[in-house]
Amino acid sequence: MEKKTFYGNGKLLLTAEYFILDGAVGLALPTRLGQSLSLELSANTEGSWQSYDADGSLWFEAKLGLNNYEIKETNDAATAERLANILRAARALNKNPPPQPTSSVGRYLPMQISTELTFPRQWGLGTSSTLIHNLAQVFKINPFDLLQKTFGGSGYDLACAGATKPILYHRIGDKPNWEEVDFKPPFANQLYFIYLGKKQDSREGIARYREKAKNLPPSEMQAQYFDEITALTKAFLQENDFKNFEKLIIEHEEKVADIIQLKRAKSLIFNDFWGEVKSLGAWGGDFVLATSDRTEAETRSYFKDKGFDVFFNYNELIL
Repeated sequence: MEKKTFYGNGKLLLTAEYFILDGAVGLALPTRLGQSLSLELSANTEGSWQSYDADGSLWFEAKLGLNNYEIKETNDAATAERLANILRAARALNKNPPPQPTSSVGRYLPMQISTELTFPRQWGLGTSSTLIHNLAQVFKINPFDLLQKTFGGSGYDLACAGATKPILYHRIGDKPNWEEVDFKPPFANQLYFIYLGKKQDSREGIARYREKAKNLPPSEMQAQYFDEITALTKAFLQENDFKNFEKLIIEHEEKVADIIQLKRAKSLIFNDFWGEVKSLGAWGGDFVLATSDRTEAETRSYFKDKGFDVFFNYNELIL
């Protein structure tokens, strides 16, 4: 069997953070950076797994038994156990498993699997979602079924993993719905993405959102937040004027701040910045979007002076 390789795009969520969990429509951006997974059969009686970071360093490895993906050897027990659980879930969802091997090593053919990120894994661009996307292709299963049995979440990141351009995403009940859209405003060259230097735990932000939201009647949440966030998402998609786009950012940021009771990244870190700054996904970490009517060099210099060296223009990062 020749080596097979699968690939998933990373993601950034431009609108509807948190609210996308409950049915608001969000605009999500697949990135040019992502994760590949390569697989080939092995003559060994164990499966092996190696995961490489963007700099080529091996950050995780394990040897797994074939009958139940039991961990034989690893450099990270917690990660190995999570991986084994994902593989078990994927196997359980596979209604047409591979045939019995001719040897007596077990039900499944031994495989060597390696994954390789094209972004540093602490960036939060979708290490987990790209893994789920790639494994679903390996096992020939629905990736959203695997997501719900493992990490959970809205699934927008999983939709981005296989998209060819930006998407409008929303959930109807537990069902994912999305469509690819054209989002490249005429001022795209004035949009920049900056990494804030820490991996944000999205579960903390979600818990905070849930705590705040439960105190409001469902009808009020729908009218005051979900409907308005959806309207803002569509406005982001259609807006062709740079200054109006910045006004949309302010309106969206204030709406999210109102429900989760956290200050904007601009207020906390970039209060002297001449453009606007919008959090992307979980507030407080990962990437932000910045708008600037000054040159890219001047804009980059501002963020570098603040200590933020990871800086992309729109076309560098977004599909």
